[in-house]
Amino acid sequence: MVDQASERIRIAAPAEQVWDIALDFEAYPEWVRDIKRSTVLERDDLGRGVLVEYRAAALGKSITYVLAYDFARAPHEFSWRLVRGDLLRRLDGTYRLEPDGDATRVHYELLADLAAPLPGLVKRRATSIIMGSALRDLKRRVEAIVGGEH
Repeated sequence: MVDQASERIRIAAPAEQVWDIALDFEAYPEWVRDIKRSTVLERDDLGRGVLVEYRAAALGKSITYVLAYDFARAPHEFSWRLVRGDLLRRLDGTYRLEPDGDATRVHYELLADLAAPLPGLVKRRATSIIMGSALRDLKRRVEAIVGGEH
């Protein structure tokens, strides 16, 4: 069963800085709590990761998955889809950035289908946790870097 969730957060930084940090996939293990390793397997002509492999802690296990990124709506939005992964049938999402004065509103949409045999309520909770953690981690990272520049 595919679970869909969406959430938004306001980050005290310009959209360009949020964009740059969100696209630095290789740095994710430094600040995304559950990501233990990330490897860019393929880049586009602008150097952005278009195929990225992750190793993450999830459901008490170490899982590996590969995401393909789409930048057709850059610099305001990027999306991804699951190419392959352990315990995942689907992990497709979108980050949309909207300038809000000197800050940015980040809208996150996620479609997830965990292959693990879990009740629907537990799967929906896992999707919600993934999303909430991702946004809070991004906010913390961006604001720490922006705050350190002053």
